[in-house]
Amino acid sequence: MSFFDKFFNKEKSADLDKGLEKTKTNIFSKLSRAVAGKSKVDEDVLDELEQILISADIGIDTTVRIIEKLEARVAEDKFMNTSELNTILREVIVNLLSENNIEDLEDFEFSTEHMPHVLLVVGVNGVGKTTTIGKLAHQYKTRGWRVLLGAGDTYRAAAVDQLKIWSDRVGCDFFGKGMGADPAAVAYETVQHAVNTQRDVVIIDTAGRLHTKKHLMQELTKIRNSIGKKLPGAPHEVLLVLDATTGQNAIEQCTKFSESTDVTALALTKLDGTAKGGVAIGISDTFKIPIKYIGVGEGIEQLQIFNKQAFVDSLFKGEEVVEEG
Repeated sequence: MSFFDKFFNKEKSADLDKGLEKTKTNIFSKLSRAVAGKSKVDEDVLDELEQILISADIGIDTTVRIIEKLEARVAEDKFMNTSELNTILREVIVNLLSENNIEDLEDFEFSTEHMPHVLLVVGVNGVGKTTTIGKLAHQYKTRGWRVLLGAGDTYRAAAVDQLKIWSDRVGCDFFGKGMGADPAAVAYETVQHAVNTQRDVVIIDTAGRLHTKKHLMQELTKIRNSIGKKLPGAPHEVLLVLDATTGQNAIEQCTKFSESTDVTALALTKLDGTAKGGVAIGISDTFKIPIKYIGVGEGIEQLQIFNKQAFVDSLFKGEEVVEEG
């Protein structure tokens, strides 16, 4: 049984394949045109491949590393058929991501060393932050954990109501103090409520904030400190939600949020809506912060754990670089 088959059932595998369809088409249709009429991988093919990978938002630095590894393979083997390029490229990407020493999750899981487990969710407006919280709560609830959602986004008019709707849909507890409340106080009291009611997992929403607004970014520190006062060592995770459709802007957001707070994990949403899903490879390689979750559709079950091997398997599944001429 392969790694992919072990951790991904047929339905999840199909969702991932469909979610990456636009990215696959973007990369491999261009790659087939790049090798048309060529019998070997030469400098022109590698130059064209470099532009293709950049257009998939893998990122310049990561793309350069991939091309350098391909060049080394060509030099070592002396000759590489264009028909072999697909296989070699896949191996290079897998090996590159494996070098990051980021441990892949096998399921929606968290450390039970400290209970309740407190997860603080951050990100800019419009990335799907609250929806990701709802889907994550569903996954935890399905596995038998007692979940509490905290409405720390007290700025946006519908944010509290939106999170309450998700808690009702999932069937988990909810804590909020309404719009205009101090978000640090809400975070503190959410954790207090979780301790008093013996919840297993606490997921706290925060207001979407532009990563360019320094004072809003600094507020995250206040929220973290408030949580830590109530429960030393918490939050145990800070999850940054990024929108894959924003491409390289997602990398910029990750840079700024990492500077302002201790981001421990990433969730990459809306992969099904973009041809630039390669950003997952670039982010993983650049920040060494684990991508824990990916969104591959709107359904409540379509938030998946991210696994490097499974991601690359799906990206290359059924794709061939076609020689013409």
